Amino acid sequence: IEKKIGTKETLLTPRFYTTNFEEICKLNIKENEDEIKAIIEEFRMDYNRDHFIRDKEFNSLSKFTDEKLKKIFIEFLERSCTAEFSGFLLYKEISRNLRKHSELLAEGFSFMARDEARHAGFLNKSMSDFNISLDLGFLTKTRKYTYFEPKFIYYTTYLSEKIGYWRYITIYRHLEKNPNYRVYPLFRFFESWCQDENRHGDFFAALLKSQKNLLNTYESKLWCKFFLLSVFTTMYLNDQLRDSFYTSIGLNTKIFDKYVIKKTNQSAKSLFPVILDVENPKFFTLLDICSEMNKKLFSEELKKDLGIVVFFKKLFYLSFIVTAFAEIYFMPSIPSGYIWNK
Repeated sequence: IEKKIGTKETLLTPRFYTTNFEEICKLNIKENEDEIKAIIEEFRMDYNRDHFIRDKEFNSLSKFTDEKLKKIFIEFLERSCTAEFSGFLLYKEISRNLRKHSELLAEGFSFMARDEARHAGFLNKSMSDFNISLDLGFLTKTRKYTYFEPKFIYYTTYLSEKIGYWRYITIYRHLEKNPNYRVYPLFRFFESWCQDENRHGDFFAALLKSQKNLLNTYESKLWCKFFLLSVFTTMYLNDQLRDSFYTSIGLNTKIFDKYVIKKTNQSAKSLFPVILDVENPKFFTLLDICSEMNKKLFSEELKKDLGIVVFFKKLFYLSFIVTAFAEIYFMPSIPSGYIWNK
């Protein structure tokens, strides 16, 4: 089995994160402690303890006669494994730092680290079906860590877990109706798997509700709007670059992404003070501009040319993406009407 050390990092690749652990240790969750306790009790039940067990269907890769298809799936598994492992490392470190300050929160983050480790391990084992695996130990030591303030961790992780839920459950339901497109047995596990993502999202929602300054202020509205757009744009741009993966499982990438974005936006309405107006025709038109420019940017990256002409080309494409992103951001948002702990 070939050992991989991970792909080259770009603006859109899954990242490893670190944060201000001392600030997290000062969290006061009294205003929503009961809900947090209830969610941690659900974590303790460990509904998926016996779910991630491989069966004989994994022994057959007869549908992967096409090398191009095989390469597409290896990349999907690698990116997914890296993202899950990144979550494990972050949650584990937060839990370790919280032990002396909040037993309850430390336990909650420990349970989520358990789930993420289980997901990453299952994905890495799946990669071995293709005679390849990720060297997670090497990644831990050598990958660059991106610093995020604690509040940014709460916003983005809440959204990442919720959007993960909608992605997994949508793929699962599609393949249940169209089993001829289920080219790999991993997808059978998505129904229960996505419930882990959903529970993790609920945990961060409960945590955010205990910090009213992160939801009830004018500044918090701006941040909520920014991270909604950032998470949606990242997914949209990544997926449009990998259209062949979704085609291989019978999905139209744009229709899939639009559905997931709308569902996640609706989920955020039950927590965030504002959500994005994704029904505005300009919203997806501008996202498509970002996507087209990102494809051109990606093609220039592949050339590995460091010349001045290529540099200005990249700058030109990037300026289009930033301008379109800003135009979406300044579109009127939709107030949710929620005021927490007032």
